[in-house]
Amino acid sequence: MAFRIVVFVKQVPDTQNITGQAMKEDGTVNRDALPAIFNPEDANALEEALRVKEIFPDTMITAMSMGPPKASDVLKDCLYRGVDQAVLISDRAFAGADTLATSYALACAVRRLGPVDLILCGRQAIDGDTAQVGPQVAQKLGMNQITSVCDIREINEDWITVVRGIETGFETVRSAFPVLLTVTSAANDPRPPKATLVMAYKNILCHIEDAYDESYIEPACGLGAEHILQWNLASIQADPDRCGLSGSATKVKKIENVVLTATESKRIENTYQSVSGLIHELIHEHILG
Repeated sequence: MAFRIVVFVKQVPDTQNITGQAMKEDGTVNRDALPAIFNPEDANALEEALRVKEIFPDTMITAMSMGPPKASDVLKDCLYRGVDQAVLISDRAFAGADTLATSYALACAVRRLGPVDLILCGRQAIDGDTAQVGPQVAQKLGMNQITSVCDIREINEDWITVVRGIETGFETVRSAFPVLLTVTSAANDPRPPKATLVMAYKNILCHIEDAYDESYIEPACGLGAEHILQWNLASIQADPDRCGLSGSATKVKKIENVVLTATESKRIENTYQSVSGLIHELIHEHILG
């Protein structure tokens, strides 16, 4: 038994290092102003795909990302961990896309690959926190979806059984294929890159295709990627009116930088009496009880 798996991964700004320059005036993220990292929950989704491949060695895993050419770095990371193929969806026409336009482009790219059994992605990206792209792709491809997956219990040729987290606890869900899963950080601890694969792929380059190629042949599992495929709008046969800003249903109207300032402060001397007095004051104000 072999599965055809696609894993969506995203290069995101490190939100722990936010500055005042994090957003542009047009409401889009200024990705050059922040260090870029592998979206954390996408790494959990990738780990689940690799675990399926360990059970079914003939499984073919494609890592797919949409972004600027620099986003090929996260695809290299996927190759370092054991995927069979990497695809970058990159075109200036995709710039400024909201979740609707992003999911449309990704769905077009998946169709270009051919029949897929399983799509895995993180529950949400830390730069937008919408948790919308995965479900929207599933809807556009007409496949089942299970969100917030924290454990894959069983997988066979007929169905997949998973546990998903919900507000009141957990529920076990079974689905036939094809199906899209969004994975949470509770699912696993992602494996580190393999040294041998880092050496094999550290200098890998993108092969740019700027037109649809009907002769595209899916690589065989386990042969190793020769390059990262880079597809643009034309090569995935996407409608430009449904991509980027023109295809986005949401627009950022206004941006404000919130600066927190202290409105009142009190200096406490480093003495027993001063600290004791502060504690008694906090108790009196019911701040400490």
